[in-house]
Amino acid sequence: MRLVLALCATLLTAPALAQGERAGAFDYYVLALSWTPTWCAIEGDARGADQCEAGRGHGFTLHGLWPQYEQGWPSFCPTAERAPSRSMTAAEAPLYGSSGLAWHQWRKHGTCSGLSADDYYRLAALAYERITRPALLRRLENPVRLPAQVIEDAFLEANPGLTDAMLTTSCRDGRLQEVRLCLTRDLEPRACAADIARDCPLTDALFDPMR
Repeated sequence: MRLVLALCATLLTAPALAQGERAGAFDYYVLALSWTPTWCAIEGDARGADQCEAGRGHGFTLHGLWPQYEQGWPSFCPTAERAPSRSMTAAEAPLYGSSGLAWHQWRKHGTCSGLSADDYYRLAALAYERITRPALLRRLENPVRLPAQVIEDAFLEANPGLTDAMLTTSCRDGRLQEVRLCLTRDLEPRACAADIARDCPLTDALFDPMR
């Protein structure tokens, strides 16, 4: 009985993740920016990923532009839109870090936008360009340990139109992983819903310099 009650409590409190929902029916976007050196240290180096090679200079790359509900999010939505071609996803590689990630983002999230693949990639690129990535972070020469809040503060300083309610940080394996910003469907900054607004609590997150 205790196990059943525990499972019920988990289901009631976990974020609602939908699959196969109607394309175009969502409330706002989350723009996820991934610090590439963290991904490389955790996964990319072991895969021999091209974006992790020295001299590539990847900092905050675009993880994705994700349609979001006020609670939960849709994914893998049925759509009549054609899937992006290989040449299209290859053209997105400098922004996403790889053509494979660009393809995956369309399949999982872009299909839920209600847009064509071309329009979705254009919108994601526009959202990315509207956010100023702090230049100071790109000039780091050595790994540092710092509170995750410092990265959030750097984004707030570089983007005066943002407030701390509009973005959040995430960590993985003791490292600063991502900055996620909440945007309206018109790409205007807005407050994140409660299931997204979960800042990384680390006060000594490892932050590697670009390669």
